[in-house]
Amino acid sequence: MSRIQTTFEKLKQRDRKALIPFITAGDPHPASTVALMHALVEVGADIIELGVPFSDPMADGPTIQRASERALKHGVALHDVLDMVAQFRGQDSSTPVVLMGYGNPIEAMGWEHFATRCAQVGVDGVLTVDFPPEESHEAFGHLHRHGIDPIFLLAPTTSDARIAQVAKLARGYVYYVSLKGVTGAGNLDLTAIAGRIPHLRQHISLPIGVGFGIRDAATARAVAQLCDGVVVGSRIVQEIENSKEQNVVANVAKLVKELKAAVDQA
Repeated sequence: MSRIQTTFEKLKQRDRKALIPFITAGDPHPASTVALMHALVEVGADIIELGVPFSDPMADGPTIQRASERALKHGVALHDVLDMVAQFRGQDSSTPVVLMGYGNPIEAMGWEHFATRCAQVGVDGVLTVDFPPEESHEAFGHLHRHGIDPIFLLAPTTSDARIAQVAKLARGYVYYVSLKGVTGAGNLDLTAIAGRIPHLRQHISLPIGVGFGIRDAATARAVAQLCDGVVVGSRIVQEIENSKEQNVVANVAKLVKELKAAVDQA
């Protein structure tokens, strides 16, 4: 049983939902990332999504785009992100880590080498935003062989045929994008989410996490009542951006602790 599956099983037994915070590796500084990861776990993060900096994102809003730009200015590349996970695993062998990013850096490294390194350093899942299920069989085959869970995005506009394809390929959990737009966008429609999740469950047996547009504790609590996990990214990255470097870990921990309390109330 994978770490991701184990985490969701334990949460289900306690009638709890997962909090899945996102940060960009290397933001605000490469030396901060592992400390931030440990701080997230200390205040209740169940799974960590670690963004791989990329120069040409298509799903990220301005806040996460700027985080990638800051990390790239420090020269953070995919091999550095994997090294950060290895360092994190030196003290934490149980919290699942999912890499979230785009296909180009992985293609440059080579999928087999990438999957091997993921297994070596303790990556549990990979979400590649721009790899649709129709084009991912060979690439994600490498992940399967190394016990790495491929995570897929589903959107409000995803067809039933695409949902069925994702259901066959996905492992760990499925990430439902709660709105039409990029990360950090507003106009979250809880009624629409409440109507969509039961339909997805007709096709998907994996846990369903919901993200995009969750910016405060009240919204996190409301979304947690509808799904298995709540993904919060832009709001956390915004806190990083607005914090002084000496306060960034404490400020992020305070925010995520509040989000965790809200999710647990669900």
